[in-house]
Amino acid sequence: MNATPTPYLTMMVMLNSDFETCGDKDGLNDSGDDDCEGNGCFKDESGREKWLLRGFRYVNEAPRSLTLWVLRKKGALSSRIFGHMILTLMKEDVVVEKQLVEELKVEVRKELMIKDYEPMQYGQLIKVVDAIQRLGIAYHFETEIEVALQHIYTTYGNNWINIKNIESCSLWFRLLRQQGFNVSSEIFKNHMDKQGKFKETLCNDVKGMLALYEAAYMRVEGEQVLDEAIEFTKTHLAIIAKDLSCDSLSRTEIQQALKQPLRKRPARLEALSYMPIYQQQPTHNEVLLKLAKLDFNILQLMHRKELSQIYKWWKDLDLKRKLPYVRDRLVEGYFWILAIYFEPEHSRTRMFLMKTCMWLVVLDDTFDNYGTYEELEIFTQAIQRWSISCLDMLPEYMKLIYKQQVNDHQEMEEELEKEGKAYQIYYVKEMAKEATRSLLVEAKWLKECCKPTLEEYMSNALVTVGQALMIARSYVGRGDMVTEETFKWVATYPPIVKASCLIFRFMDDIASHEEEQERVHIPSCVECYRKETGASEEEACEFFSKQVEDAWKVINKESLRPTHVPFHLLMPPINFARVCDVLYRENDGYTHAGEEMIHLIKSLLVHPIVV
Repeated sequence: MNATPTPYLTMMVMLNSDFETCGDKDGLNDSGDDDCEGNGCFKDESGREKWLLRGFRYVNEAPRSLTLWVLRKKGALSSRIFGHMILTLMKEDVVVEKQLVEELKVEVRKELMIKDYEPMQYGQLIKVVDAIQRLGIAYHFETEIEVALQHIYTTYGNNWINIKNIESCSLWFRLLRQQGFNVSSEIFKNHMDKQGKFKETLCNDVKGMLALYEAAYMRVEGEQVLDEAIEFTKTHLAIIAKDLSCDSLSRTEIQQALKQPLRKRPARLEALSYMPIYQQQPTHNEVLLKLAKLDFNILQLMHRKELSQIYKWWKDLDLKRKLPYVRDRLVEGYFWILAIYFEPEHSRTRMFLMKTCMWLVVLDDTFDNYGTYEELEIFTQAIQRWSISCLDMLPEYMKLIYKQQVNDHQEMEEELEKEGKAYQIYYVKEMAKEATRSLLVEAKWLKECCKPTLEEYMSNALVTVGQALMIARSYVGRGDMVTEETFKWVATYPPIVKASCLIFRFMDDIASHEEEQERVHIPSCVECYRKETGASEEEACEFFSKQVEDAWKVINKESLRPTHVPFHLLMPPINFARVCDVLYRENDGYTHAGEEMIHLIKSLLVHPIVV
């Protein structure tokens, strides 16, 4: 640690109009009226630095003798935006719809039969595959899509049959890269001039430009041609998007793409936005469209039922009364999980993930905003032991957190034991222990007024962000497709997992660092970087935005075959990175759900698609 810790001094409470005391000596206030927060470091009249410890607590004397007070700052955390969202379920009888879906799937499979296509028709085949994927129904046809794209890759390698058509060439490249086939980006040099710049004539092909833009986001480190493609297409597409002479459908597609390219867009959200666009295309396939709409509504019903079950579990915990400092973000949390897995076969895994997600929120808020360092130290020790016998050593409010965590994992372990998969919970618990230890490191920095170096901060933040733990948990309960080696792999923070964690950490810090620094909080990566380099806030944010793009290049590289684990197990790290782009692209959308987030959640969980 390069920074010199501030000596532990006798401290005093400084009250002003923004704060009020509450006589809850155990550190809890059951009224749940206001949210609490502390006021950080301050100096006394002699200029000595004093410390208002943690977000809620004030330490009166040295560590051996603590007098605890609660300080309440009005309006510290926003209230839950969705309130108690009571879900009104759609009709439960969807037998007819499910039967129709099965009939439509038969029709779609016929269109994916590679043997029915002549080589010159493969361009049409990849358009069908693209539509299926973007409409959110690819999970029904994984085998057929793999066979079709494998055949195209084996047949053509890096030499696509329609190389002169930028739209077809770009679509071919993107689909094969998405599937893990390492096709070369050199093919795009056919559309560049002698100076190594993309030909200006491409600007006349709006669909081709958009396809090139989307393909370029499959880039890996060192692919300058794709870096150039992004700069070229972004510039010209931004102009086209404002051109009223361009048809409204194209402008809508361009605006959505510029806001969030396909590579960074969760599949369920893409299906939601693409259906109306696809429907307006004159050449759209009515069978695909109808299947997509019916399937979306059937899944929405299942998701709402799951959310109602999770809501009951959360309500029974009664955390709003017992732990009023914890963010009440159940619906937002489920939105997060849906971005990772929306398919019906992952229902049990979603339930596991939701409990982990909410536990991490409780843990984060307890460490950030409530517990004293001494309490957090005891809690961390208890987590390392992971035994219900540790309850007696904990403060009352921590007993609820600890007991629920131990019991939830025990229930999962007992369920998985029937399948011979109980070992999965062992690895998840070990990563949870690691996360708690790292949170305690942050609490110690805060206690001692230490400012870590960027390297120190990032080394610890990779763990505290909780992304690796969530990725590991996403493999729990997925049957025989997951082995013990999978969990050992995640625990080593391989490049794709590390990149996913970095994207979360950087985007979260960029979005929330200003608000966090207004209250008691350790420096974010932005503050650490500025301190070391003397950069402005804008320069620091630009630097980490570039780091996010570099992390996506790592994800793309690690997704290319041959992969270290089966290809389908790479999707959780990718999807966790995608949902970060939704939640933190403009602000902290998890803590403060704005109008766009509310609209997305209602579209996914409340409003069915009109068939």
